[in-house]
Amino acid sequence: MQIPQYLPSKVSHLSQLVALKSLITLNLLHPIDNTPIQTWKFESKSVIRIGRSGDNDVILYSSVVSRYHVELHPHAQHWEIVNIGTNGIHINDQPIDNERVQDGMTIRLATTGPKLQILLKN
Repeated sequence: MQIPQYLPSKVSHLSQLVALKSLITLNLLHPIDNTPIQTWKFESKSVIRIGRSGDNDVILYSSVVSRYHVELHPHAQHWEIVNIGTNGIHINDQPIDNERVQDGMTIRLATTGPKLQILLKN
């Protein structure tokens, strides 16, 4: 009897399923006092898309937000934030291309755009 070999795509899919058991919450923050003004919660998404276009999971109407600006990707033990927009993502005023999501982190879309707080719950 042969032991089946797992293809990388199956392992990747399994990793996504493990990460999907966690709840991820995105809070749009008020530009002055940083209090949440809108909230989105996701429990079973393989990729969360953020941008100006109407087919994103989180739609933000701002001239500095790209139609498709950010993607959140699940991994086995964490989520990863990936910049796909023209104007970038900033954490602590530093531009990033991709970053491991930390519970409670705040990102800014573009240098002057909306701020989102990311909360994780297992």
